[in-house]
Amino acid sequence: MEIDGGIRNADWPVFGWVDDIRANLARSLEQGQPVALATLYKVKGSAPRGPGAQMLFTVEPDGKIAASGYFSGDCIEGDVAGHAAKVLTDGQPRRLHYGMGGPWIDIRLRCGGALYVLVERVMPGEPAAIEMLHHAERRRPCTWSSDGMERHVSEQVGQLLDVTEEPFRIARRHDPPRRLIVSGSDPGALAAAHLSALARFETILICPNGPREPPPFPVSRYLRETPATALEKLGVDRWTAYLGATHEDEHDLGGCLAALHGGAGYVGMIGAMARADGRKAALTALGASPQDLDRLRLSPGIAGLGKSPWEVATGIIAEIMQALNPAHERV
Repeated sequence: MEIDGGIRNADWPVFGWVDDIRANLARSLEQGQPVALATLYKVKGSAPRGPGAQMLFTVEPDGKIAASGYFSGDCIEGDVAGHAAKVLTDGQPRRLHYGMGGPWIDIRLRCGGALYVLVERVMPGEPAAIEMLHHAERRRPCTWSSDGMERHVSEQVGQLLDVTEEPFRIARRHDPPRRLIVSGSDPGALAAAHLSALARFETILICPNGPREPPPFPVSRYLRETPATALEKLGVDRWTAYLGATHEDEHDLGGCLAALHGGAGYVGMIGAMARADGRKAALTALGASPQDLDRLRLSPGIAGLGKSPWEVATGIIAEIMQALNPAHERV
């Protein structure tokens, strides 16, 4: 099949919404498709994305390139796709240099900086890729190490990206996917779950004894049990956020306590501030420590956005993104 190197949907690059390429990597490998994995490993000057950003390229039946992720917001993606097509064909990795000092004088970055990208081919059955995906399924961090030809995965993790120039090798940390667990079914809870799913979080909606039909928008899972029971089964980690929004202390307190004890990266409970002292006292009686209560947000979200469901949900999702941002805490 002839590969034309053009990116599908280049005019409307919604593929740039993908930040974590692992779901698309798993899908392609399951379908027996090789992929070209591109990693931004060095940045000089100003740039839209930082080191560690990744893109994934596959070839569709008509020869077009399907892309996920972005580096510069339309400055270089098309050219990277052309190199990715060659990597998919011959298996030879490419190290690309764009912007200041780069070899392509007709490609300049609007921000005036320089980007360095490694493009490598990953084949179906690649042991390192399988191992990395297994770590994601088990919600365990790992490090992908590659020189473009040989790859391995380690459970030892450090900073997001480490680069060795000679001999060349990159080590890219992969944390578990960001996850938001929302309990509740009122418009505010549903708005938060919907925005979470749109923001590419693994989104779990819990409605104790709720409707048998799932919500009218995609979520990763829909559960009808109590939040405390669900969180015990799901497991909680610091890449998980929990939002209690049933407005029933019977459910929200149990969910928050389980999330706090599990070390969730964000724990919030929607409700009037007049109920805050009573809720803290109830959680203390249930076994919450002062340190647990310090991590609990009883009036979650960014103030001043408004009180409609979408305004409240926007403030909460923004706060969760900030709390789970890997730049805030290193392994």
